Amino acid sequence: MPQGGGPSAPSFQGIDTVSGYEGTGLGDGEGKYFPPPDDMVAKSGGRPHPSLPQWAIPAISEDVAREAFVKYASRKCCYSTAPAKELVFQDLQPFNTYRYRLETFTESRSSVWKTTPFKGGVVDSYLQGPAPSPWSMQVDIPEMFKDHNTCVPVPHTSSVKGCSDCVRLGKIACRQCHGSGRRCCSLCQGSGRRFVDDQCTHCHGSGNTHCTHCFGRGTQDCQTCKGAGDLLYYIELQVTWKNNIFEHVVDQRSGFPSDLFKAVSGEKMFVDEQSLVYPVVNFPEPSINHASQNAIVQHQASFTSASRIRRQRQTIELIFLTKVEYAWKGKQYSYFVYGNENKVYAEEYPKKCCCAVM
Repeated sequence: MPQGGGPSAPSFQGIDTVSGYEGTGLGDGEGKYFPPPDDMVAKSGGRPHPSLPQWAIPAISEDVAREAFVKYASRKCCYSTAPAKELVFQDLQPFNTYRYRLETFTESRSSVWKTTPFKGGVVDSYLQGPAPSPWSMQVDIPEMFKDHNTCVPVPHTSSVKGCSDCVRLGKIACRQCHGSGRRCCSLCQGSGRRFVDDQCTHCHGSGNTHCTHCFGRGTQDCQTCKGAGDLLYYIELQVTWKNNIFEHVVDQRSGFPSDLFKAVSGEKMFVDEQSLVYPVVNFPEPSINHASQNAIVQHQASFTSASRIRRQRQTIELIFLTKVEYAWKGKQYSYFVYGNENKVYAEEYPKKCCCAVM
C-alpha cells in the first residue's frame, strides 16, 4: 500500500507531447506564454490630431472655495469649522493642470497541463484530431479596458494516466495510523490502565483504539485522484486581459502633492480610441506631446512581443486646482481645492480640538 502523505502534484513523467504546446509545464503556476503571430500584431491606423485649444479656466468662486473648506473641516473629528466659516479671502490663484493617460488593453495566452480525477467517460484525445494552436482558439473578449482572466481546455489534448501517488489503487495508507487501523489510546497513553489497578475503559486494557481518521480501515482515499485511481490529463489555455496604464500630470510648481490627483476626476478635453493610437503632437502644453510620444513607444516595446494589443485609448483631462490664501484671526493660511469633486488639501489648519481616546 502506498505510504500516506500530503497531497502532491501528479508525476509529469509519461505526459504526451502536443504539437504547438511543447514546453508546457504541469502545475498551478504561470504557464508557458506564446507570442501572437505576426498577422495578429495591431497596425497603427491613426493620424496626427488637429490643434486643441488651450483652456483658460479661472479660479473657483469664493462661495465654492468656502463650501469645500467647510465640508473638509466637518469631516475631521478634531477640526473646528469656525476658521472655514469665518475666514477672510486674500487671493484665489488658479493652477489648473493637465493629465495625460494612455491605456493599452492587451491579451496574452499561456498553457499549462492540468489534471482531474477520471471515473470514466469520453476522452477528447489526439484521435479526435490535431489540437488547435494557442492563438487560433476562439475566446470571447470581455469588456475593453478591464482586467480579466479566463481558462479553457484545449481540444484534443486529453489522455488518461494512472495515478502515481497511489499506483492506481485509489487508496493510500492512513497518515494518522500509518496503515495499522489502530492508534495509541489517548486516555491511558497506551498503558491499558487509568490507575494502578483499574483497566482503561476506553481501550478495554488493550492500550490502543480504532483510528478515527480512517475508521480502522488503515487506508484512505488518495487525495490526488480522489479514489479514482486514474487521472485525466489535458492542456488548459489561460487567457489574460490586462489594462496597462501610463499617466502623466503636468507639474505647475504650485506646491500641491501631485499624487492626490489620482483620487479625483477632471474635465475630458480629448479622447482618442483605436487599435493603435497616434502620438499627440500639437497640444498647446509641450510636455503632454512629449509624454504621449514616450508612452506609446514604451507600451509598444513592452507588450507587442509577448501579448497582443487589442485596443488603445488616450485621454487628456483638465484638472482644476486653485490655491486659496486666507486670513483668520490676524494670521495667514492657505489650502488647495482640486478636481471635479472639489476636494481640499490643507497642510495646516488653524483650529483643532484635543481628542482623548479612553
